[in-house]
Amino acid sequence: MEPLVSPELLSVLALAVIFVIATTRSVNMGALAFAAAFAVGGLAADLDADAVFAGFPGDLFVVLAGVTYLFAIARANGTTEWLVHASVRLVGGRVALIPWVMFAVTAALTAIGAVSPGAVAIVAPLALGFAAQYGISPLLMGIMVVHGAQAGGFSPTSVYGSTVNSIVDREHLPGNEGALFLASLVANTIIAGIVYVVLMRRGGVPSRAPERAAVTVGGGAADEPTASPEAQETPSGGSPDAAPLPPAPRLDGPIAATLAGLVALVVCALVFDLDVGLTAITIAVLLSIVWPATSKTAVAEISWSTVFLICGVLTYVGVLDEMGTIKWAGDAVSGIGVPLLAALLLCYIGAIVSAFASSVGIMGALIPLAVPFLAAGEVGAVGMVAALAVSATVVDVSPFSTNGALVLANAEDVDRERFFRQLMIYGAGVVVVAPAAVWLALVAPGGA
Repeated sequence: MEPLVSPELLSVLALAVIFVIATTRSVNMGALAFAAAFAVGGLAADLDADAVFAGFPGDLFVVLAGVTYLFAIARANGTTEWLVHASVRLVGGRVALIPWVMFAVTAALTAIGAVSPGAVAIVAPLALGFAAQYGISPLLMGIMVVHGAQAGGFSPTSVYGSTVNSIVDREHLPGNEGALFLASLVANTIIAGIVYVVLMRRGGVPSRAPERAAVTVGGGAADEPTASPEAQETPSGGSPDAAPLPPAPRLDGPIAATLAGLVALVVCALVFDLDVGLTAITIAVLLSIVWPATSKTAVAEISWSTVFLICGVLTYVGVLDEMGTIKWAGDAVSGIGVPLLAALLLCYIGAIVSAFASSVGIMGALIPLAVPFLAAGEVGAVGMVAALAVSATVVDVSPFSTNGALVLANAEDVDRERFFRQLMIYGAGVVVVAPAAVWLALVAPGGA
């Protein structure tokens, strides 16, 4: 008797259930994926434990643990705080430039290895504190921080970039690390620029630095900010729109060594093509040996939930590959008959699911599922992978995502329900527009 549901369809349904449960019950998606790999692989495909573990991404585990370990040390010894304050001082505290400073700082943090929610968690409290103090729209500031995190999120040394490049290598697809990084950098910078101009026109950034402003989320202050006599004077930097600068952490030995280590990580990865994970762990261990007091809690602060999530999802994808589901799904997508339409649908699936679930999780699932479709050669693999990556991450400003929730939680002096609605409306707009835009730029005729 034929089964009512084929093993391939059962495994895809299980993947959908994983995303639904992870979204609605706040269960780690990686844990669900490991359980599903064991259950579906054993029941539907008669795979033993060795076959299930064959899909475990050991190399990617080292990358994720290594870069987040190094970044935990940087956070513990004050390096990340020093970077933020140094960046603000670099622009002389000019209020109108502070949103771009926060964009650039968050981009730099993710580019050198911070997980996106980790970078947002570091910068968002500082950025939204600046917003409340100097009358900047918190909606503008929050959007700039999140898009900054995604702008740097696909560098070769980043968590997202390492994940996608590893998947591309494992699936034997043609890859281009630089194109992937530039696609996300350009897309998020353009979006941030549009938002900045629109909200600036609505009063999102004041022309002067008020001492304290009662801020609403749509367009600056609810009441006209009253500047103190001190704030009305031109600051020492000589610019009438410059804000008083907070004291920066002192550049001590641990911070200087950590900054040197982060530069070394980038050079070793890009110039000498050394393994990112092993290099990051080596640098982190050296810092721990010299300054054990500031590094003793770093191992506990490794982003284990992210490591667990990615490794679990990719292990389940390995089971799908072993079962033949990857080929089956790819043939089904190719069967649509219009390759460009199928590519657009995949971009929208990535954006919609990612707005509510894990961005890196959906990338880990969608790219392998698209392999047979890409292997046909009718759609460029480099452009399609970049389009999927951007579509699945550019929507992370949604208040249902971790990054959007961090912005919502750290906003000061706002009507929280109204702020939630505005983040939700903005996130929905990005979901509608961004996949089509990156598809036109990267996949459709004339794209990469």
